[in-house]
Amino acid sequence: MQKVFELNHPLVQHHLTHLRSKETAPHIFRAQIRRLAILLAAEATRDLPLKPEVIETPLVEMEGVVLDVRIGLVPILRAGLGMTDALLDLLPAAEVWHLGFYRDEETLQPVEYYQKFSSNPPDLVFVLDPMLATGGSACAGIQRVKDWGAGEIRMLSIIAAPEGIATVREEHPDVKIYVCKIDEELNDDAYILPGLGDAGDRIFNTLG
Repeated sequence: MQKVFELNHPLVQHHLTHLRSKETAPHIFRAQIRRLAILLAAEATRDLPLKPEVIETPLVEMEGVVLDVRIGLVPILRAGLGMTDALLDLLPAAEVWHLGFYRDEETLQPVEYYQKFSSNPPDLVFVLDPMLATGGSACAGIQRVKDWGAGEIRMLSIIAAPEGIATVREEHPDVKIYVCKIDEELNDDAYILPGLGDAGDRIFNTLG
């Protein structure tokens, strides 16, 4: 599928199995989200632009390369926070901005409750949300980032439903989507199957 990148890697399959299990404790679940987000970020940053930079090693001067792009991370609250530190490990100079949505359980539509952007948008923004289900929050978040004026937007999710991918592709065909796994479908309550339940509740241990 054009501009949709699904990871095909033994480590992804291994870590996803532990992530999905209902027996996985919250602290292990968080660690698995982090590991998968690192693998996802490695793929999503494969083509970032570089520029030369002269440095000195302990032995000699040489010309290396460094990133030549200003990057922003936009986790969709609250579950997107579970992916943020992983991206910052690889992109320590990235800026972190926030968007908050909750799902209206009757209409299943996203409702925005928080936005924190600057007046100077980055060149490239990674929108982070572990679950791409209906695509409603993703599309709303992407539209907010477009309205902000970011140069390029990429969507990063751990798992996605075909319905969510189709929605994002229809509304934002210019946005690249990176996922660890495309699952089977949504159920009647708009949860991904086989899925992993509610990512936010499992990350923050609020299943209560």
